[in-house]
Amino acid sequence: MQCPRCGSTHIRKNGSKQGKQNHICAQCRRQFIDEYDAPRTYSEEVKQHCLNLYVNGLGFRAIERVTGVHHTTVIYWVKTLGTQLADAPTISEIPKVGELDELETFVGAKKNKIWVWTAVDHFRPGILAWVVGKHDADTFRPLWQQVGTWQCYFYVTDGWKVYPCFIDSGDHIISKTYMTRVEGENTRLRHYLARLHRKTLCYSKSVEMLKHSIRLLLHYLKFRSLPNFA
Repeated sequence: MQCPRCGSTHIRKNGSKQGKQNHICAQCRRQFIDEYDAPRTYSEEVKQHCLNLYVNGLGFRAIERVTGVHHTTVIYWVKTLGTQLADAPTISEIPKVGELDELETFVGAKKNKIWVWTAVDHFRPGILAWVVGKHDADTFRPLWQQVGTWQCYFYVTDGWKVYPCFIDSGDHIISKTYMTRVEGENTRLRHYLARLHRKTLCYSKSVEMLKHSIRLLLHYLKFRSLPNFA
């Protein structure tokens, strides 16, 4: 028997792991077992079922408890599809009135606050554009570079100080009264993604995973289905 790392034959038994004999290399201290199980494969139906649970409010560990699929496998599936998807579905019609708002969450710990800035059409459902980052102008700028090309008659926002830096006062309505569409869409994000629930043990460990999750959810909300794996 040889060590898979250094090739040494000076190997000792070192207890058991997952019911199999575990060994340790006396030379480099690498631990290994004689035979590893072949990687488990899952059907498209199982993948779709797990991802449907994810975009309908279950966290990764809850999906594992329900389906028996390890949570790291589900995470890999979300990352795979999230990488392939666009940030938001293609706009079919340019909005005449746009609404903008921010949703507060955190990554890793509650002290690490982060905001999801969203833009919607006042007259139609669905988030059309979004960015993730700090609560400042640098984060909002790339969103405005996209939303500003809509050339809406009006843009409706709350009173956050960043918006007047970009939106002309003649095109800007500051009023929570007319923000029901964007606030409703942000509420849907919180409702459908466990990591965005206000009181939950689920939370984002990385910004990239949050972005993948939003892309996947927006596709699901638009088409009521999830893309297949290639």
